[in-house]
Amino acid sequence: MMNMKKRWKIIEPEEVTVTVLHDALKINKTLCTILAGRGIESFDAAKQYFRPQLTDLHDPFLMKDMDKALNRITTAFDTKEKILVFGDYDVDGTTSVATLYQFLCKVYEPSLLDFYIPHRYREGYGVSKMGIDFAKENGFTLIISVDCGIKSVELIGYAKTLGIDFIICDHHLPDEILPDAVAILNSKQKDCNYPYKELCGCGVAFKLITALAQRYSIDEEHYFCYLDLLATAIAADIVPITGENRTMAYFGMQQINSNPCSGIKALIELGGLKKAKLSINNVVFVIAPRVNAAGRMDDARKAVQLFIEPDYDKALTLAGFLHSDNSDRKEADSTITEDALSMIEGDEILINKKSTVVFKEHWHKGVVGIVASRLIETYYRPTVVLTRSGDVVAGSARSVPGFNLYEAIHACREHLLGYGGHFAAAGLSLLPENVGAFTDKFEAVVTATIPPHLLIPEIIIDTEVRFDDINNSFYNIICQMEPFGPENMRPVFVARNVMDTGFSKIVKELHTRFVVKQGNTTFTGIGFNMADSFALLQIKKPFDIVFTLDENEWNGAKSLQLKVIDVRLSE
Repeated sequence: MMNMKKRWKIIEPEEVTVTVLHDALKINKTLCTILAGRGIESFDAAKQYFRPQLTDLHDPFLMKDMDKALNRITTAFDTKEKILVFGDYDVDGTTSVATLYQFLCKVYEPSLLDFYIPHRYREGYGVSKMGIDFAKENGFTLIISVDCGIKSVELIGYAKTLGIDFIICDHHLPDEILPDAVAILNSKQKDCNYPYKELCGCGVAFKLITALAQRYSIDEEHYFCYLDLLATAIAADIVPITGENRTMAYFGMQQINSNPCSGIKALIELGGLKKAKLSINNVVFVIAPRVNAAGRMDDARKAVQLFIEPDYDKALTLAGFLHSDNSDRKEADSTITEDALSMIEGDEILINKKSTVVFKEHWHKGVVGIVASRLIETYYRPTVVLTRSGDVVAGSARSVPGFNLYEAIHACREHLLGYGGHFAAAGLSLLPENVGAFTDKFEAVVTATIPPHLLIPEIIIDTEVRFDDINNSFYNIICQMEPFGPENMRPVFVARNVMDTGFSKIVKELHTRFVVKQGNTTFTGIGFNMADSFALLQIKKPFDIVFTLDENEWNGAKSLQLKVIDVRLSE
Protein backbone atom coordinates (compact mmCIF):
# COMPACT_ATOMS: atom_id res chain seq x y z
CA MET A 1 0.00 0.00 0.00
CA MET A 2 1.26 3.51 -0.68
CA ASN A 3 2.25 5.18 2.55
CA MET A 4 -1.12 6.78 3.10
CA LYS A 5 -2.15 7.93 6.53
CA LYS A 6 -4.33 5.38 8.25
CA ARG A 7 -7.13 5.69 10.80
CA TRP A 8 -6.52 4.01 14.15
CA LYS A 9 -9.60 2.60 15.85
CA ILE A 10 -9.10 1.14 19.32
CA ILE A 11 -11.72 -1.35 20.54
CA GLU A 12 -12.93 -0.21 23.95
CA PRO A 13 -14.90 -2.90 25.82
CA GLU A 14 -16.76 -2.15 29.06
CA GLU A 15 -14.27 -1.74 31.93
CA VAL A 16 -16.54 -3.71 34.26
CA THR A 17 -16.42 -6.73 31.89
CA VAL A 18 -12.62 -6.56 31.80
CA THR A 19 -12.51 -6.51 35.62
CA VAL A 20 -14.88 -9.49 35.90
CA LEU A 21 -12.73 -11.50 33.48
CA HIS A 22 -9.53 -10.45 35.23
CA ASP A 23 -10.90 -11.65 38.60
CA ALA A 24 -12.05 -14.96 37.06
CA LEU A 25 -9.10 -15.82 34.81
CA LYS A 26 -6.18 -14.35 36.80
CA ILE A 27 -4.29 -13.47 33.61
CA ASN A 28 -2.77 -10.16 32.46
CA LYS A 29 -5.46 -7.47 32.31
CA THR A 30 -4.42 -6.48 28.78
CA LEU A 31 -5.34 -10.01 27.63
CA CYS A 32 -8.70 -9.69 29.40
CA THR A 33 -9.31 -6.47 27.45
CA ILE A 34 -8.72 -8.35 24.17
CA LEU A 35 -11.13 -11.13 25.18
CA ALA A 36 -13.84 -8.68 26.29
CA GLY A 37 -13.48 -6.91 22.93
CA ARG A 38 -14.30 -10.24 21.25
CA GLY A 39 -17.49 -10.75 23.23
CA ILE A 40 -15.99 -13.20 25.74
CA GLU A 41 -17.42 -12.01 29.03
CA SER A 42 -17.33 -14.91 31.51
CA PHE A 43 -15.13 -17.73 32.77
CA ASP A 44 -17.26 -20.32 30.94
CA ALA A 45 -17.11 -18.42 27.63
CA ALA A 46 -13.32 -18.11 28.03
CA LYS A 47 -13.02 -21.82 28.79
CA GLN A 48 -14.96 -22.73 25.66
CA TYR A 49 -12.80 -20.28 23.67
CA PHE A 50 -9.42 -21.54 24.92
CA ARG A 51 -10.38 -25.21 25.29
CA PRO A 52 -12.84 -25.98 22.47
CA GLN A 53 -14.42 -29.46 22.48
CA LEU A 54 -16.10 -31.35 19.65
CA THR A 55 -18.94 -32.02 22.10
CA ASP A 56 -19.65 -28.24 21.87
CA LEU A 57 -20.94 -28.71 18.30
CA HIS A 58 -24.67 -28.13 17.91
CA ASP A 59 -27.19 -30.89 17.22
CA PRO A 60 -27.65 -31.02 13.41
CA PHE A 61 -31.37 -31.79 13.88
CA LEU A 62 -31.85 -28.20 15.13
CA MET A 63 -31.50 -27.15 11.48
CA LYS A 64 -34.79 -26.59 9.66
CA ASP A 65 -35.63 -29.36 7.14
CA MET A 66 -32.94 -31.76 8.40
CA ASP A 67 -35.54 -34.50 8.95
CA LYS A 68 -36.99 -33.89 5.46
CA ALA A 69 -33.52 -34.12 3.91
CA LEU A 70 -32.75 -37.39 5.69
CA ASN A 71 -36.12 -38.91 4.81
CA ARG A 72 -35.57 -38.12 1.11
CA ILE A 73 -32.03 -39.56 1.17
CA THR A 74 -33.28 -42.69 2.99
CA THR A 75 -35.96 -43.15 0.30
CA ALA A 76 -33.28 -42.84 -2.37
CA PHE A 77 -31.19 -45.49 -0.58
CA ASP A 78 -34.16 -47.84 -0.23
CA THR A 79 -35.22 -47.58 -3.88
CA LYS A 80 -31.67 -47.54 -5.33
CA GLU A 81 -31.97 -44.08 -6.90
CA LYS A 82 -28.95 -42.36 -8.45
CA ILE A 83 -27.76 -39.36 -6.41
CA LEU A 84 -25.69 -36.45 -7.78
CA VAL A 85 -23.72 -34.16 -5.45
CA PHE A 86 -23.53 -30.71 -7.08
CA GLY A 87 -21.16 -28.00 -5.83
CA ASP A 88 -19.52 -24.70 -6.69
CA TYR A 89 -16.02 -24.40 -8.21
CA ASP A 90 -14.29 -22.61 -5.30
CA VAL A 91 -12.61 -24.07 -2.20
CA ASP A 92 -15.83 -24.13 -0.16
CA GLY A 93 -17.74 -25.82 -3.00
CA THR A 94 -15.11 -28.44 -3.87
CA THR A 95 -14.42 -29.39 -0.22
CA SER A 96 -18.21 -29.62 0.37
CA VAL A 97 -18.61 -31.98 -2.58
CA ALA A 98 -15.60 -34.09 -1.54
CA THR A 99 -16.90 -34.38 2.05
CA LEU A 100 -20.49 -35.31 1.19
CA TYR A 101 -19.60 -37.57 -1.76
CA GLN A 102 -17.04 -39.57 0.26
CA PHE A 103 -19.41 -40.04 3.18
CA LEU A 104 -22.24 -41.17 0.88
CA CYS A 105 -19.84 -43.67 -0.73
CA LYS A 106 -19.37 -45.21 2.74
CA VAL A 107 -23.08 -45.71 3.36
CA TYR A 108 -24.45 -46.27 -0.18
CA GLU A 109 -23.54 -47.97 -3.42
CA PRO A 110 -20.72 -45.86 -5.03
CA SER A 111 -21.88 -46.87 -8.54
CA LEU A 112 -25.14 -44.98 -7.89
CA LEU A 113 -23.29 -41.78 -6.89
CA ASP A 114 -21.45 -39.06 -8.79
CA PHE A 115 -20.48 -35.43 -8.34
CA TYR A 116 -20.71 -32.41 -10.62
CA ILE A 117 -18.84 -29.11 -10.59
CA PRO A 118 -20.05 -26.47 -13.08
CA HIS A 119 -17.42 -24.98 -15.37
CA ARG A 120 -16.77 -21.40 -14.29
CA TYR A 121 -16.93 -19.93 -17.81
CA ARG A 122 -19.28 -22.24 -19.70
CA GLU A 123 -21.87 -22.52 -16.92
CA GLY A 124 -21.15 -19.77 -14.39
CA TYR A 125 -21.76 -19.74 -10.65
CA GLY A 126 -24.16 -22.09 -8.87
CA VAL A 127 -26.72 -24.61 -10.09
CA SER A 128 -26.57 -24.77 -13.91
CA LYS A 129 -28.92 -25.98 -16.65
CA MET A 130 -26.05 -28.05 -18.08
CA GLY A 131 -25.69 -29.76 -14.72
CA ILE A 132 -29.40 -30.57 -14.49
CA ASP A 133 -29.40 -31.84 -18.08
CA PHE A 134 -26.38 -34.01 -17.23
CA ALA A 135 -28.36 -35.46 -14.31
CA LYS A 136 -31.38 -36.18 -16.54
CA GLU A 137 -29.31 -37.84 -19.28
CA ASN A 138 -27.57 -40.06 -16.75
CA GLY A 139 -30.62 -41.14 -14.75
CA PHE A 140 -30.08 -39.14 -11.53
CA THR A 141 -33.33 -38.43 -9.67
CA LEU A 142 -31.89 -36.65 -6.60
CA ILE A 143 -29.42 -33.77 -6.65
CA ILE A 144 -27.89 -32.54 -3.38
CA SER A 145 -26.44 -29.08 -3.98
CA VAL A 146 -23.75 -27.81 -1.62
CA ASP A 147 -22.52 -24.20 -1.27
CA CYS A 148 -25.11 -23.10 -3.86
CA GLY A 149 -28.77 -23.43 -4.84
CA ILE A 150 -30.54 -21.04 -2.46
CA LYS A 151 -31.14 -18.51 -5.28
CA SER A 152 -31.75 -21.03 -8.12
CA VAL A 153 -35.57 -20.81 -8.07
CA GLU A 154 -36.12 -21.24 -11.82
CA LEU A 155 -33.51 -23.96 -12.39
CA ILE A 156 -34.74 -26.08 -9.48
CA GLY A 157 -38.26 -25.66 -10.87
CA TYR A 158 -36.91 -26.85 -14.23
CA ALA A 159 -35.34 -29.91 -12.58
CA LYS A 160 -38.68 -30.76 -11.02
CA THR A 161 -40.34 -30.88 -14.46
CA LEU A 162 -37.73 -33.53 -15.37
CA GLY A 163 -38.53 -35.60 -12.28
CA ILE A 164 -35.38 -34.56 -10.38
CA ASP A 165 -35.63 -33.58 -6.70
CA PHE A 166 -33.24 -31.17 -4.97
CA ILE A 167 -31.88 -30.99 -1.43
CA ILE A 168 -30.12 -27.63 -0.97
CA CYS A 169 -27.24 -27.21 1.48
CA ASP A 170 -26.24 -23.54 1.32
CA HIS A 171 -25.05 -20.70 3.54
CA HIS A 172 -25.70 -17.69 1.31
CA LEU A 173 -28.43 -15.24 2.30
CA PRO A 174 -31.85 -16.48 1.06
CA ASP A 175 -34.16 -14.21 -0.94
CA GLU A 176 -37.85 -13.81 -0.09
CA ILE A 177 -38.80 -16.51 -2.62
CA LEU A 178 -37.16 -19.87 -1.97
CA PRO A 179 -36.64 -22.68 -4.52
CA ASP A 180 -39.15 -25.55 -4.54
CA ALA A 181 -36.72 -28.09 -3.07
CA VAL A 182 -37.55 -31.17 -0.98
CA ALA A 183 -35.42 -29.71 1.82
CA ILE A 184 -33.38 -26.53 2.32
CA LEU A 185 -30.58 -26.66 4.89
CA ASN A 186 -29.45 -23.09 5.53
CA SER A 187 -29.29 -21.62 9.03
CA LYS A 188 -29.77 -18.11 7.59
CA GLN A 189 -33.41 -18.92 6.77
CA LYS A 190 -35.68 -16.66 8.84
CA ASP A 191 -37.48 -19.55 10.55
CA CYS A 192 -34.46 -21.80 11.15
CA ASN A 193 -33.71 -22.30 14.85
CA TYR A 194 -30.15 -23.48 14.33
CA PRO A 195 -28.15 -21.47 16.90
CA TYR A 196 -25.08 -20.67 14.75
CA LYS A 197 -25.68 -18.67 11.59
CA GLU A 198 -22.18 -18.34 10.10
CA LEU A 199 -21.42 -21.82 8.76
CA CYS A 200 -19.69 -22.07 5.37
CA GLY A 201 -21.09 -24.37 2.67
CA CYS A 202 -18.87 -27.24 3.77
CA GLY A 203 -20.09 -26.65 7.34
CA VAL A 204 -23.69 -27.23 6.21
CA ALA A 205 -22.65 -30.38 4.30
CA PHE A 206 -20.84 -31.54 7.46
CA LYS A 207 -24.05 -31.06 9.47
CA LEU A 208 -25.91 -33.22 6.93
CA ILE A 209 -23.42 -36.10 7.19
CA THR A 210 -23.40 -35.77 11.00
CA ALA A 211 -27.18 -36.20 10.99
CA LEU A 212 -26.97 -39.14 8.56
CA ALA A 213 -24.34 -40.80 10.74
CA GLN A 214 -26.51 -40.37 13.82
CA ARG A 215 -29.56 -41.79 12.07
CA TYR A 216 -27.62 -44.84 10.83
CA SER A 217 -25.65 -45.25 14.13
CA ILE A 218 -22.30 -44.69 12.40
CA ASP A 219 -19.30 -43.85 14.60
CA GLU A 220 -18.22 -40.21 14.67
CA GLU A 221 -14.73 -41.08 13.36
CA HIS A 222 -16.41 -41.65 9.96
CA TYR A 223 -17.34 -37.97 9.67
CA PHE A 224 -14.78 -36.27 11.95
CA CYS A 225 -12.21 -37.56 9.43
CA TYR A 226 -13.33 -34.73 7.09
CA LEU A 227 -12.49 -31.91 9.54
CA ASP A 228 -9.32 -31.17 7.53
CA LEU A 229 -11.44 -30.39 4.45
CA LEU A 230 -13.86 -28.40 6.60
CA ALA A 231 -11.07 -26.29 8.16
CA THR A 232 -9.77 -25.59 4.64
CA ALA A 233 -13.24 -24.35 3.61
CA ILE A 234 -13.67 -22.21 6.75
CA ALA A 235 -10.26 -20.60 6.17
CA ALA A 236 -10.77 -20.01 2.45
CA ASP A 237 -14.36 -18.75 2.59
CA ILE A 238 -13.52 -15.95 5.05
CA VAL A 239 -16.37 -16.82 7.44
CA PRO A 240 -16.15 -15.68 11.09
CA ILE A 241 -13.80 -17.79 13.25
CA THR A 242 -16.25 -17.72 16.15
CA GLY A 243 -18.42 -20.28 17.94
CA GLU A 244 -18.86 -23.52 16.07
CA ASN A 245 -16.63 -22.46 13.16
CA ARG A 246 -13.77 -21.87 15.57
CA THR A 247 -14.21 -25.30 17.17
CA MET A 248 -14.30 -27.04 13.76
CA ALA A 249 -11.34 -25.02 12.46
CA TYR A 250 -9.37 -25.73 15.66
CA PHE A 251 -9.73 -29.52 15.33
CA GLY A 252 -9.46 -29.37 11.53
CA MET A 253 -6.09 -27.60 11.82
CA GLN A 254 -4.94 -30.29 14.27
CA GLN A 255 -5.81 -32.88 11.65
CA ILE A 256 -4.10 -30.93 8.85
CA ASN A 257 -0.95 -30.95 11.01
CA SER A 258 -1.16 -34.60 12.11
CA ASN A 259 -3.03 -36.71 9.58
CA PRO A 260 -4.46 -34.85 6.58
CA CYS A 261 -6.06 -36.58 3.59
CA SER A 262 -3.68 -37.39 0.73
CA GLY A 263 -4.86 -34.38 -1.30
CA ILE A 264 -4.12 -31.80 1.40
CA LYS A 265 -0.84 -33.57 2.21
CA ALA A 266 0.17 -33.28 -1.46
CA LEU A 267 -0.72 -29.56 -1.55
CA ILE A 268 1.35 -29.00 1.62
CA GLU A 269 4.29 -30.77 -0.05
CA LEU A 270 4.07 -28.75 -3.28
CA GLY A 271 3.51 -25.51 -1.38
CA GLY A 272 6.84 -26.09 0.42
CA LEU A 273 5.14 -26.11 3.84
CA LYS A 274 6.02 -29.53 5.19
CA LYS A 275 8.54 -28.42 7.84
CA ALA A 276 6.54 -26.19 10.12
CA LYS A 277 3.33 -26.51 12.07
CA LEU A 278 0.77 -24.98 9.74
CA SER A 279 -1.50 -22.12 10.76
CA ILE A 280 -4.82 -21.18 9.22
CA ASN A 281 -2.87 -18.44 7.42
CA ASN A 282 -0.90 -21.09 5.53
CA VAL A 283 -4.19 -22.64 4.45
CA VAL A 284 -5.47 -19.25 3.23
CA PHE A 285 -2.32 -18.27 1.34
CA VAL A 286 -0.88 -21.61 0.18
CA ILE A 287 -3.53 -24.34 0.01
CA ALA A 288 -6.64 -22.30 -0.92
CA PRO A 289 -5.15 -20.45 -3.94
CA ARG A 290 -4.06 -23.73 -5.53
CA VAL A 291 -7.56 -25.17 -5.16
CA ASN A 292 -9.21 -21.99 -6.43
CA ALA A 293 -6.79 -21.81 -9.36
CA ALA A 294 -8.28 -25.01 -10.82
CA GLY A 295 -11.63 -23.27 -11.36
CA ARG A 296 -10.05 -19.95 -12.36
CA MET A 297 -7.69 -21.31 -15.00
CA ASP A 298 -9.26 -24.63 -16.05
CA ASP A 299 -11.76 -27.07 -14.50
CA ALA A 300 -12.41 -27.39 -10.75
CA ARG A 301 -13.52 -31.03 -11.02
CA LYS A 302 -9.90 -32.03 -10.55
CA ALA A 303 -9.87 -30.28 -7.15
CA VAL A 304 -12.58 -32.69 -5.95
CA GLN A 305 -10.68 -35.62 -7.50
CA LEU A 306 -7.63 -34.52 -5.50
CA PHE A 307 -9.57 -34.36 -2.21
CA ILE A 308 -11.12 -37.82 -2.65
CA GLU A 309 -7.96 -39.57 -3.92
CA PRO A 310 -6.72 -42.02 -1.23
CA ASP A 311 -3.43 -42.86 -2.98
CA TYR A 312 -0.75 -40.29 -2.08
CA ASP A 313 1.28 -40.68 -5.30
CA LYS A 314 -1.82 -40.16 -7.44
CA ALA A 315 -2.78 -37.20 -5.24
CA LEU A 316 0.67 -35.68 -5.85
CA THR A 317 0.09 -35.88 -9.61
CA LEU A 318 -3.33 -34.19 -9.26
CA ALA A 319 -1.89 -31.57 -6.90
CA GLY A 320 0.75 -30.91 -9.56
CA PHE A 321 -2.00 -29.90 -12.01
CA LEU A 322 -3.44 -27.47 -9.45
CA HIS A 323 0.05 -26.16 -8.64
CA SER A 324 0.64 -25.48 -12.32
CA ASP A 325 -2.78 -23.79 -12.69
CA ASN A 326 -1.77 -21.63 -9.72
CA SER A 327 1.52 -20.66 -11.35
CA ASP A 328 -0.43 -19.58 -14.45
CA ARG A 329 -2.87 -17.71 -12.18
CA LYS A 330 -0.01 -15.91 -10.37
CA GLU A 331 1.59 -14.87 -13.63
CA ALA A 332 -1.72 -13.59 -15.05
CA ASP A 333 -2.56 -11.85 -11.79
CA SER A 334 0.78 -10.00 -11.43
CA THR A 335 0.95 -9.04 -15.14
CA ILE A 336 -2.59 -7.63 -15.12
CA THR A 337 -2.06 -5.84 -11.79
CA GLU A 338 1.06 -4.10 -13.16
CA ASP A 339 -0.82 -3.24 -16.35
CA ALA A 340 -3.76 -1.78 -14.42
CA LEU A 341 -1.56 0.18 -11.99
CA SER A 342 0.35 1.76 -14.86
CA MET A 343 -2.97 2.75 -16.50
CA ILE A 344 -3.98 4.57 -13.30
CA GLU A 345 -0.56 6.07 -12.56
CA GLY A 346 -0.33 7.50 -16.06
CA ASP A 347 -3.65 9.35 -15.79
CA GLU A 348 -4.04 12.34 -13.48
CA ILE A 349 -7.85 12.10 -13.66
CA LEU A 350 -7.91 8.38 -12.75
CA ILE A 351 -5.52 8.90 -9.81
CA ASN A 352 -7.80 11.45 -8.18
CA LYS A 353 -11.11 9.61 -8.52
CA LYS A 354 -13.10 8.12 -5.65
CA SER A 355 -13.45 4.81 -7.54
CA THR A 356 -11.40 2.71 -9.93
CA VAL A 357 -12.79 1.16 -13.13
CA VAL A 358 -10.22 -0.35 -15.50
CA PHE A 359 -10.83 -2.36 -18.68
CA LYS A 360 -8.69 -4.24 -21.19
CA GLU A 361 -10.06 -6.78 -23.63
CA HIS A 362 -7.35 -9.43 -23.26
CA TRP A 363 -7.14 -9.70 -19.45
CA HIS A 364 -7.78 -13.20 -18.07
CA LYS A 365 -11.24 -13.23 -16.55
CA GLY A 366 -10.26 -15.85 -13.95
CA VAL A 367 -8.18 -13.33 -12.01
CA VAL A 368 -9.97 -9.98 -12.34
CA GLY A 369 -11.38 -10.27 -8.80
CA ILE A 370 -7.90 -10.85 -7.36
CA VAL A 371 -6.59 -7.89 -9.39
CA ALA A 372 -9.36 -5.67 -8.00
CA SER A 373 -8.25 -6.58 -4.46
CA ARG A 374 -4.61 -5.85 -5.37
CA LEU A 375 -5.49 -2.42 -6.76
CA ILE A 376 -7.22 -1.54 -3.48
CA GLU A 377 -3.89 -2.17 -1.71
CA THR A 378 -2.52 0.86 -3.61
CA TYR A 379 -5.61 2.96 -4.40
CA TYR A 380 -7.92 2.43 -1.46
CA ARG A 381 -11.39 2.79 -2.97
CA PRO A 382 -14.22 0.74 -4.57
CA THR A 383 -12.73 -0.99 -7.62
CA VAL A 384 -14.04 -2.70 -10.77
CA VAL A 385 -11.81 -4.67 -13.16
CA LEU A 386 -13.33 -5.53 -16.56
CA THR A 387 -12.30 -7.78 -19.45
CA ARG A 388 -13.82 -9.09 -22.67
CA SER A 389 -15.81 -12.31 -22.46
CA GLY A 390 -17.15 -13.32 -25.86
CA ASP A 391 -19.40 -10.53 -27.13
CA VAL A 392 -19.75 -8.87 -23.74
CA VAL A 393 -17.58 -7.19 -21.13
CA ALA A 394 -17.51 -8.94 -17.75
CA GLY A 395 -15.70 -8.28 -14.54
CA SER A 396 -15.42 -8.31 -10.79
CA ALA A 397 -15.77 -5.57 -8.23
CA ARG A 398 -14.33 -5.26 -4.72
CA SER A 399 -15.15 -2.77 -1.99
CA VAL A 400 -13.40 -1.09 0.91
CA PRO A 401 -14.74 -2.07 4.37
CA GLY A 402 -17.95 -0.29 5.28
CA PHE A 403 -19.10 0.61 1.74
CA ASN A 404 -22.00 -1.30 0.19
CA LEU A 405 -20.67 -2.18 -3.25
CA TYR A 406 -23.75 -4.15 -4.30
CA GLU A 407 -25.98 -1.08 -3.78
CA ALA A 408 -23.59 1.08 -5.83
CA ILE A 409 -23.61 -1.37 -8.75
CA HIS A 410 -27.39 -1.77 -8.46
CA ALA A 411 -27.63 2.02 -8.94
CA CYS A 412 -25.78 1.63 -12.29
CA ARG A 413 -28.03 -1.19 -13.54
CA GLU A 414 -29.32 0.78 -16.58
CA HIS A 415 -25.87 0.26 -18.15
CA LEU A 416 -25.53 -3.44 -17.22
CA LEU A 417 -26.68 -6.75 -18.68
CA GLY A 418 -26.44 -8.53 -15.34
CA TYR A 419 -24.90 -8.28 -11.89
CA GLY A 420 -24.84 -10.12 -8.58
CA GLY A 421 -22.94 -10.18 -5.34
CA HIS A 422 -23.00 -8.75 -1.85
CA PHE A 423 -21.76 -5.91 0.35
CA ALA A 424 -18.02 -6.44 -0.29
CA ALA A 425 -17.77 -8.13 -3.70
CA ALA A 426 -19.76 -8.39 -6.91
CA GLY A 427 -19.68 -9.56 -10.51
CA LEU A 428 -21.17 -7.77 -13.50
CA SER A 429 -21.53 -7.89 -17.28
CA LEU A 430 -22.28 -5.19 -19.84
CA LEU A 431 -22.05 -4.36 -23.54
CA PRO A 432 -18.68 -2.98 -24.72
CA GLU A 433 -20.28 0.31 -25.82
CA ASN A 434 -21.56 0.93 -22.25
CA VAL A 435 -18.21 0.74 -20.44
CA GLY A 436 -17.72 4.53 -20.55
CA ALA A 437 -21.24 5.31 -19.31
CA PHE A 438 -20.94 2.71 -16.53
CA THR A 439 -17.54 4.09 -15.45
CA ASP A 440 -18.93 7.64 -15.17
CA LYS A 441 -22.10 6.56 -13.37
CA PHE A 442 -20.19 4.33 -10.90
CA GLU A 443 -17.84 7.23 -10.06
CA ALA A 444 -20.82 9.56 -9.59
CA VAL A 445 -22.61 7.07 -7.31
CA VAL A 446 -19.50 6.38 -5.19
CA THR A 447 -18.68 10.12 -4.93
CA ALA A 448 -22.23 10.91 -3.82
CA THR A 449 -22.55 8.08 -1.28
CA ILE A 450 -19.17 7.19 0.25
CA PRO A 451 -18.31 8.91 3.55
CA PRO A 452 -14.79 10.41 3.12
CA HIS A 453 -13.34 8.47 6.08
CA LEU A 454 -14.01 5.15 4.30
CA LEU A 455 -11.39 6.13 1.70
CA ILE A 456 -8.72 6.05 4.42
CA PRO A 457 -7.62 2.56 5.53
CA GLU A 458 -8.54 1.72 9.11
CA ILE A 459 -6.43 -0.29 11.50
CA ILE A 460 -8.50 -1.97 14.22
CA ILE A 461 -6.42 -2.06 17.42
CA ASP A 462 -7.37 -4.44 20.23
CA THR A 463 -5.75 -2.56 23.08
CA GLU A 464 -2.86 -0.46 24.32
CA VAL A 465 0.01 -2.43 25.85
CA ARG A 466 3.18 -1.58 27.72
CA PHE A 467 6.43 -3.19 26.60
CA ASP A 468 7.16 -4.43 30.13
CA ASP A 469 3.89 -6.47 30.03
CA ILE A 470 5.06 -8.43 26.99
CA ASN A 471 6.84 -11.68 27.85
CA ASN A 472 6.74 -15.36 26.88
CA SER A 473 3.72 -16.28 28.99
CA PHE A 474 1.81 -13.27 27.55
CA TYR A 475 2.73 -14.47 24.03
CA ASN A 476 1.82 -18.10 24.80
CA ILE A 477 -1.72 -17.07 25.76
CA ILE A 478 -2.04 -15.13 22.49
CA CYS A 479 -0.98 -18.28 20.61
CA GLN A 480 -3.83 -20.15 22.35
CA MET A 481 -6.27 -17.71 20.73
CA GLU A 482 -5.63 -19.37 17.35
CA PRO A 483 -6.96 -20.16 14.82
CA PHE A 484 -7.18 -16.51 13.78
CA GLY A 485 -9.54 -15.15 11.15
CA PRO A 486 -12.53 -12.81 10.75
CA GLU A 487 -13.92 -11.67 14.14
CA ASN A 488 -10.99 -13.40 15.83
CA MET A 489 -8.00 -11.73 14.24
CA ARG A 490 -4.43 -11.88 15.59
CA PRO A 491 -4.39 -9.23 18.36
CA VAL A 492 -3.13 -5.81 17.28
CA PHE A 493 -1.49 -3.60 19.92
CA VAL A 494 -0.51 0.04 20.26
CA ALA A 495 2.36 1.14 22.51
CA ARG A 496 2.65 4.86 23.33
CA ASN A 497 5.65 7.13 23.76
CA VAL A 498 8.20 4.74 22.34
CA MET A 499 11.72 5.95 21.46
CA ASP A 500 14.17 4.79 18.82
CA THR A 501 17.40 3.36 20.29
CA GLY A 502 19.50 4.57 17.37
CA PHE A 503 19.93 1.01 16.07
CA SER A 504 16.93 0.93 13.72
CA LYS A 505 17.83 0.67 10.03
CA ILE A 506 16.46 0.24 6.53
CA VAL A 507 16.67 -3.34 5.21
CA LYS A 508 16.83 -4.19 1.48
CA GLU A 509 15.69 -0.62 0.65
CA LEU A 510 12.03 -1.52 1.35
CA HIS A 511 11.67 -2.51 4.99
CA THR A 512 12.52 -0.99 8.36
CA ARG A 513 14.13 -2.97 11.16
CA PHE A 514 12.96 -1.34 14.36
CA VAL A 515 14.99 -1.40 17.58
CA VAL A 516 12.85 0.60 19.99
CA LYS A 517 12.36 1.07 23.71
CA GLN A 518 9.67 2.10 26.15
CA GLY A 519 10.98 2.80 29.63
CA ASN A 520 13.69 0.19 30.27
CA THR A 521 12.31 -2.45 27.86
CA THR A 522 13.67 -2.78 24.33
CA PHE A 523 12.16 -4.74 21.43
CA THR A 524 13.23 -5.34 17.88
CA GLY A 525 10.67 -5.49 15.10
CA ILE A 526 10.22 -5.53 11.37
CA GLY A 527 8.01 -3.23 9.32
CA PHE A 528 7.59 -4.69 5.84
CA ASN A 529 7.44 -2.06 3.07
CA MET A 530 7.82 0.61 5.76
CA ALA A 531 11.15 2.12 4.71
CA ASP A 532 9.49 5.55 4.44
CA SER A 533 8.71 5.48 8.17
CA PHE A 534 12.44 5.45 8.99
CA ALA A 535 12.64 9.26 8.72
CA LEU A 536 10.11 9.55 11.57
CA LEU A 537 12.40 7.50 13.86
CA GLN A 538 15.31 9.85 13.21
CA ILE A 539 13.47 12.89 14.58
CA LYS A 540 14.34 11.58 18.08
CA LYS A 541 10.86 12.32 19.41
CA PRO A 542 8.53 9.84 21.12
CA PHE A 543 6.14 8.00 18.80
CA ASP A 544 3.26 5.51 19.01
CA ILE A 545 3.69 2.14 17.33
CA VAL A 546 1.02 -0.35 16.16
CA PHE A 547 2.08 -3.99 15.88
CA THR A 548 1.30 -7.66 16.27
CA LEU A 549 3.61 -10.06 18.09
CA ASP A 550 5.46 -12.99 16.63
CA GLU A 551 8.43 -15.17 17.41
CA ASN A 552 11.75 -14.88 15.65
CA GLU A 553 14.13 -17.82 15.53
CA TRP A 554 17.80 -17.05 14.92
CA ASN A 555 20.55 -19.68 15.28
CA GLY A 556 18.24 -21.89 17.36
CA ALA A 557 17.34 -19.12 19.84
CA LYS A 558 13.76 -17.82 19.93
CA SER A 559 12.82 -14.27 20.83
CA LEU A 560 9.66 -12.19 20.64
CA GLN A 561 9.58 -9.51 17.98
CA LEU A 562 7.16 -6.83 16.86
CA LYS A 563 5.59 -7.03 13.43
CA VAL A 564 5.06 -3.33 12.90
CA ILE A 565 1.94 -2.11 11.07
CA ASP A 566 2.08 1.69 11.53
CA VAL A 567 3.83 4.46 13.46
CA ARG A 568 3.01 8.10 14.19
CA LEU A 569 4.45 10.81 16.42
CA SER A 570 2.99 10.81 19.95
CA GLU A 571 0.56 13.59 20.68
